[in-house]
Amino acid sequence: MREPSQLRAISNPREVESAIQVRGLRKAYGDIEAVGGIDLDVQRGEIFGLIGPDGAGKTSTFQILGGVMAATSGEAIMLGHSARDARSYVGYLTQVFSLYHDLTVAENLRYVGELRRLSDKEIAERGRRYLEKFGMDRFTDRLAGKLSGGMKQKLSLACALIIEPKILLLDEPTTGVDPVSRREFWDALADLSSQGITIVIATPYLDEAERCTRVALMHEGRIHQTGTPRELRDHLGLQRLIVRAQDLSRAEDLLDETKGIDDAQRFGDHLDVMVTDAAAGEKLTRETLQTAGIAIEEIKVASPTLENSFVAMLRHLEDEIRATPFPVKRKFQERPASAIAIGARDLAKTFGDFEAVKQISLEVKYGEIYGLLGANGAGKTTTIKMLCGLLEPTDGEAELAGETGSLRSSDVRQRVGYMSQKFSLYDDLTIDENLDFFAGVYRVPLAERAEKKRWVLSFSGLQGRGKQMTGSLPGGWKQRVAFGAAVMHEPSVLFLDEPTSGVDPLARRAFWKMINSFADRGMGILVTTHYLEEAEQCNRLGLMVAGELVAQGAPSDLKAQQKGHVLEFVTDAPQRANNLLKTEMESWRVSLFGDRLHVVVDEDAESGIKRIAGRLAREHINIARAAKVPYSLEDVFIAVVEKMKRQGKSAEE
Repeated sequence: MREPSQLRAISNPREVESAIQVRGLRKAYGDIEAVGGIDLDVQRGEIFGLIGPDGAGKTSTFQILGGVMAATSGEAIMLGHSARDARSYVGYLTQVFSLYHDLTVAENLRYVGELRRLSDKEIAERGRRYLEKFGMDRFTDRLAGKLSGGMKQKLSLACALIIEPKILLLDEPTTGVDPVSRREFWDALADLSSQGITIVIATPYLDEAERCTRVALMHEGRIHQTGTPRELRDHLGLQRLIVRAQDLSRAEDLLDETKGIDDAQRFGDHLDVMVTDAAAGEKLTRETLQTAGIAIEEIKVASPTLENSFVAMLRHLEDEIRATPFPVKRKFQERPASAIAIGARDLAKTFGDFEAVKQISLEVKYGEIYGLLGANGAGKTTTIKMLCGLLEPTDGEAELAGETGSLRSSDVRQRVGYMSQKFSLYDDLTIDENLDFFAGVYRVPLAERAEKKRWVLSFSGLQGRGKQMTGSLPGGWKQRVAFGAAVMHEPSVLFLDEPTSGVDPLARRAFWKMINSFADRGMGILVTTHYLEEAEQCNRLGLMVAGELVAQGAPSDLKAQQKGHVLEFVTDAPQRANNLLKTEMESWRVSLFGDRLHVVVDEDAESGIKRIAGRLAREHINIARAAKVPYSLEDVFIAVVEKMKRQGKSAEE
């Protein structure tokens, strides 16, 4: 490995083995060191993931690699040239949508093309090619501001690709994008990678990081681990136990403090318990819970996820966010187990001729966490607005906190907390001023406000920073403050519309620990999320497609109800195998995860493996490993959406 001083600009990019070489890269803002002397090599055609908690230095690194900000010291060489000199062949998709919302799709592409001095012919030809590739060629005259989140990101990617870059930098490109659009986005990235484009991507979603060739863990400005997702999962040498038991909240706390157990985290109806040895860990888990009088329903061994490994690594590197306990000032009234916190009976909403929500019925009990899932445009946010009284339904009835008549009464308002999809904070107020405002709106008693404000700052990891302007906070920190503001008055019913969008895994864990504690107290909670690993945290889920509620049940039940099997193949030519199978099967059945290919088949697993292995062998694609794997919630979600599409039901574009 060459020292930084030996790096030089190479006139012929073919002489460069690595597409990106970073040596001793450092960025300081005054006394704050955001990037602390990192070294990094990214190979040509690689999809390289940069993962880390909020404030790790990922965005600063991207801005330096993109040539839009100078490093304090060190070097970043992009295909033989400095980052600043390489801008002509580097595409950069920033964390915020890099689009002009009052321009059409075609006008956005033309603007970027002209900025990069492309000819009219090049802009037209390349623009048409990428819009066709992303299925957006029908929308050239639509304003960018009228596109769904997934379509905006596809247009942003098309704008970045119009210069035909050799390197593509993507800073959290799928935050707030639904699972169907995310999978389509990643399919496009895999195809671009196979064409030799080098891709560096930052993501807070660890299931996405599984799709990368290699991943680097960044923390406090430094790179701590680099390797394939499998290498990172295996690095700590931990195994995962899925534990189903009574009183999960107490079980989680007990196991998390037990010597010999590395980590315990609650996921809806079970705990993920990380141990060094599965047999010894299971024995210790049983002894600990039985001694505490907690009944065990089931313990089984499973492979650790990348998120399990990521959280475990971060816990070794830093103190976990451990907020002071919520300052409980009120006791919820005793209610029968059948009491409904949130209900809908044949609820419908039309806007002119458009049916946004079609006769949906659901019930959320007190003490339950219900997850509402759906693609962009499925009707989730419209449903939430009707359920919490912000929007009058066209038909049907909503029930909220025991009321079915006027859901806008002052009495009902005081029993409901709502964290909206867009940040429900005022950027031009300080954190303290925002908390004072919401405490006043929700009529938090004056005697309680100081203590509850201290709790919000502690939960957010912002102790002593109440005078900071809210608009200056990174997205993840802002989400934590918004959550705190929504629960200060201790509502008995809580609506959370994508509460952890863009929040890193360790902070997301703190979010869900607090959400679970509120549910354990008897709060009825409805959550929407696009992050399907997070949806595992819910007791029950409802899947919405095109305004209809098409499936409901516990996460484990929804997975068990799926017909067919998911098969995993590890091959020596994963992209070629992916492209081949997509041409011969419904494309949604085939998905690439780094070096692994997932295929959904209707036949029995053994026959499916034999058939697909034979087809790949005829194309001289060798299989290193083939096995049946469990359905993920993403697999379930996409299978349900595709089934509805075949019935002519899909969200309005």
